Amino acid sequence: QVQLVESGGGLVQAGGSLRLSCVASGRTFSGYTVAWFRQAPGKGRELIARMIWSGDTTDVADSVKGRFTISRDNALHTVYLRMNSLEVGDTAVYFCAADRSPRYFGHNYDYWGQGTQVTVSS
Repeated sequence: QVQLVESGGGLVQAGGSLRLSCVASGRTFSGYTVAWFRQAPGKGRELIARMIWSGDTTDVADSVKGRFTISRDNALHTVYLRMNSLEVGDTAVYFCAADRSPRYFGHNYDYWGQGTQVTVSS
Protein backbone atom coordinates (compact mmCIF):
# COMPACT_ATOMS: atom_id res chain seq x y z
CA GLN A 1 0.00 0.00 0.00
CA VAL A 2 1.22 3.46 -0.89
CA GLN A 3 0.19 6.66 0.86
CA LEU A 4 0.64 9.92 -1.01
CA VAL A 5 0.80 13.30 0.67
CA GLU A 6 0.85 16.53 -1.33
CA SER A 7 2.13 19.88 -0.13
CA GLY A 8 3.14 23.24 -1.54
CA GLY A 9 -0.23 24.66 -2.50
CA GLY A 10 -1.37 28.11 -1.51
CA LEU A 11 -2.39 31.55 -2.70
CA VAL A 12 -0.30 33.21 -5.39
CA GLN A 13 -0.75 36.14 -7.74
CA ALA A 14 -1.11 35.63 -11.45
CA GLY A 15 2.30 35.31 -13.05
CA GLY A 16 3.79 33.75 -9.96
CA SER A 17 5.18 30.27 -9.36
CA LEU A 18 4.65 27.35 -7.02
CA ARG A 19 6.21 23.94 -6.62
CA LEU A 20 3.99 21.11 -5.43
CA SER A 21 5.51 18.05 -3.78
CA CYS A 22 4.10 14.57 -3.36
CA VAL A 23 5.80 12.24 -0.92
CA ALA A 24 5.17 8.51 -0.96
CA SER A 25 5.17 6.41 2.18
CA GLY A 26 4.54 2.74 2.67
CA ARG A 27 6.77 1.96 -0.25
CA THR A 28 8.62 3.89 -2.91
CA PHE A 29 7.55 4.95 -6.39
CA SER A 30 9.85 2.31 -7.82
CA GLY A 31 8.29 0.87 -10.95
CA TYR A 32 5.24 3.15 -10.80
CA THR A 33 3.79 5.67 -13.20
CA VAL A 34 3.17 8.98 -11.41
CA ALA A 35 0.93 11.87 -12.36
CA TRP A 36 -0.63 15.14 -11.28
CA PHE A 37 -4.32 15.91 -11.76
CA ARG A 38 -6.37 18.95 -10.87
CA GLN A 39 -10.03 19.65 -10.27
CA ALA A 40 -11.51 23.11 -10.41
CA PRO A 41 -14.88 23.92 -8.80
CA GLY A 42 -17.73 22.50 -10.85
CA LYS A 43 -15.39 20.72 -13.26
CA GLY A 44 -14.13 17.20 -13.71
CA ARG A 45 -10.68 15.93 -12.81
CA GLU A 46 -8.07 16.88 -15.41
CA LEU A 47 -4.79 15.11 -16.05
CA ILE A 48 -2.05 17.73 -15.95
CA ALA A 49 1.20 15.80 -16.20
CA ARG A 50 2.39 12.23 -16.21
CA MET A 51 5.76 10.47 -15.98
CA ILE A 52 6.26 6.78 -16.63
CA TRP A 53 8.70 4.87 -14.45
CA SER A 54 11.67 4.97 -16.79
CA GLY A 55 11.35 8.75 -16.97
CA ASP A 56 11.85 8.81 -20.71
CA THR A 57 8.24 9.74 -21.34
CA THR A 58 6.49 12.68 -19.77
CA ASP A 59 3.18 14.10 -20.92
CA VAL A 60 1.90 17.55 -20.09
CA ALA A 61 -1.59 18.84 -20.87
CA ASP A 62 -1.84 21.45 -23.60
CA SER A 63 -3.41 23.85 -21.11
CA VAL A 64 -0.20 24.00 -19.08
CA LYS A 65 2.46 23.10 -21.64
CA GLY A 66 5.49 25.33 -21.38
CA ARG A 67 4.51 26.44 -17.88
CA PHE A 68 4.31 23.25 -15.78
CA THR A 69 6.97 20.57 -15.37
CA ILE A 70 6.77 17.18 -13.65
CA SER A 71 9.87 15.68 -12.09
CA ARG A 72 10.79 12.94 -9.64
CA ASP A 73 13.44 12.35 -6.99
CA ASN A 74 13.59 8.63 -6.39
CA ALA A 75 15.93 8.93 -3.42
CA LEU A 76 13.41 11.16 -1.64
CA HIS A 77 10.35 9.20 -2.83
CA THR A 78 8.98 12.50 -4.07
CA VAL A 79 7.27 13.74 -7.23
CA TYR A 80 7.19 17.44 -8.01
CA LEU A 81 5.06 19.73 -10.12
CA ARG A 82 6.75 23.01 -10.92
CA MET A 83 4.19 25.62 -11.96
CA ASN A 84 5.34 28.86 -13.55
CA SER A 85 3.42 31.79 -15.04
CA LEU A 86 0.34 30.82 -13.09
CA GLU A 87 -3.02 32.03 -14.36
CA VAL A 88 -6.35 32.53 -12.61
CA GLY A 89 -7.62 29.54 -14.59
CA ASP A 90 -5.08 27.31 -12.83
CA THR A 91 -7.03 27.64 -9.59
CA ALA A 92 -7.97 24.12 -8.50
CA VAL A 93 -7.28 21.32 -6.06
CA TYR A 94 -4.20 19.46 -7.27
CA PHE A 95 -3.85 15.73 -6.72
CA CYS A 96 -0.90 13.42 -6.95
CA ALA A 97 -1.50 9.88 -8.24
CA ALA A 98 0.51 6.71 -8.72
CA ASP A 99 -0.16 3.48 -10.58
CA ARG A 100 1.57 0.14 -10.12
CA SER A 101 2.04 -0.20 -13.86
CA PRO A 102 5.38 1.23 -15.00
CA ARG A 103 3.79 2.46 -18.23
CA TYR A 104 0.24 3.53 -17.44
CA PHE A 105 -1.64 5.84 -19.79
CA GLY A 106 -5.14 5.70 -18.30
CA HIS A 107 -6.84 7.88 -15.71
CA ASN A 108 -7.79 5.33 -13.05
CA TYR A 109 -4.68 5.36 -10.93
CA ASP A 110 -4.27 2.95 -8.03
CA TYR A 111 -3.28 5.51 -5.40
CA TRP A 112 -4.28 9.11 -4.79
CA GLY A 113 -3.26 11.86 -2.44
CA GLN A 114 -5.74 14.01 -0.56
CA GLY A 115 -5.11 17.07 -2.71
CA THR A 116 -3.67 20.52 -2.14
CA GLN A 117 -5.43 23.78 -2.97
CA VAL A 118 -3.86 26.21 -5.41
CA THR A 119 -5.51 29.60 -5.72
CA VAL A 120 -4.29 32.16 -8.24
CA SER A 121 -5.48 35.73 -7.79
CA SER A 122 -5.62 38.40 -10.48
